[in-house]
Amino acid sequence: MSRAEEFEELRPLLFSIAYRILGSVSEAEDAVQEAWLRWDASPTQPASAKAFLSAVVTRISIDVLRSARYRREEYAGPWMPEPLLTDPYQDPERSAELADSVSMAALLLLERLSPLERAVFVLREVFGFGFPEVASAVGSSEAACRQLAVRARRHMDAGRPRFEADRRGRQELAGRFFDALREGNVDGLRSLLAADVHLVGDSGGKAPQWSKGVIGAENVSRLLAALVSPFAQIGGVMEPHEVNGQPGAIFRDRDGKVINTWTLDILDGRIQTIRTVLNPDKLGHVGPVADAWAVIRDVTRARRPTG
Repeated sequence: MSRAEEFEELRPLLFSIAYRILGSVSEAEDAVQEAWLRWDASPTQPASAKAFLSAVVTRISIDVLRSARYRREEYAGPWMPEPLLTDPYQDPERSAELADSVSMAALLLLERLSPLERAVFVLREVFGFGFPEVASAVGSSEAACRQLAVRARRHMDAGRPRFEADRRGRQELAGRFFDALREGNVDGLRSLLAADVHLVGDSGGKAPQWSKGVIGAENVSRLLAALVSPFAQIGGVMEPHEVNGQPGAIFRDRDGKVINTWTLDILDGRIQTIRTVLNPDKLGHVGPVADAWAVIRDVTRARRPTG
């Protein structure tokens, strides 16, 4: 097998590692490309391509994350990861860990860790790497990595997001939610939302924003029901789609361009949180991006009474 073929075989794993460390599709893709350049330029053949490339992409991701921390601290409004429609890496033996670790809630929790803690947690807890491999990847001792893993696990366990265990149940509830949304059914929406449901968006100051979010089943259900009819009138389309391993949707304008994505956190038979990414800088990998301000203007005009 050639180097290029080995790399392509490992690309899904490398991207998945980088995305969980960085929370960014574009930065993860750049990290994987840089790993390829280093791999291609290496004069020696390592004993394990997987160990070598995983270590390279991890170190690149740690460096990128350190430089990104300042930008995220200065970010306008709530920061969310770039939405991921499909995780390219699949491992039946770790399917639950992989799915939960890519959720928006889990990635936001990972943001609280230091770059090294985050990398160690991802390699060890999500992908099941042994401590010798983890230590080599992050350039630290096994003892130090064990300590980092304990700290990271403690932080993650303290705030670990909880989801409905039954994935089919989640999808069915999400289906009922989107049906009620299409119908503008306030009562139907309210019955599927937790009493303290939170609707929150990431616009980065570059798209319409719901201030600090909307809280409460009554407020959220009425807001959504009021928007859906005029959105449909102007040709808008709601496309249910799994996003970051959770039930969600992609919203498109009349030309099929992406306005935003939604993810739904579901627990105890109710939707607990609706997270929407509107920042156009985070949507380019999903498809051509719409002008969200223009869409909002059109929706506002459609809501005005006529006659």
